Amino acid sequence: MDEEPLSEWAERRDAKIGRLRAVPIVAGEGPRGSHLNPDAPRAIERWNGHAWEPYGFAPNLAEAKRILYPEAAEHPAAPKGPAPQPLGRGTGRHRRPPASG
Repeated sequence: MDEEPLSEWAERRDAKIGRLRAVPIVAGEGPRGSHLNPDAPRAIERWNGHAWEPYGFAPNLAEAKRILYPEAAEHPAAPKGPAPQPLGRGTGRHRRPPASG
């Protein structure tokens, strides 16, 4: 069995310290997908290396995302995909022939 050195494992574990997550505060069987209750309040938790600890509170999913991803809130979303290009002149191989009439 090939085991990794303890120092590599510790580096990987320490890299996760300070990570935040948002947990919906809802009654029931526990946390579920965030999209199921977008208006439910969220507890913001921070990983301390051993357990998740309370860090903050958000009234809904949108506010929780602003806390979890502050860099995304600073930069508005760019349009997705390539910019549409209008068709040029000409008949082209895949163009419909002009209607005769």
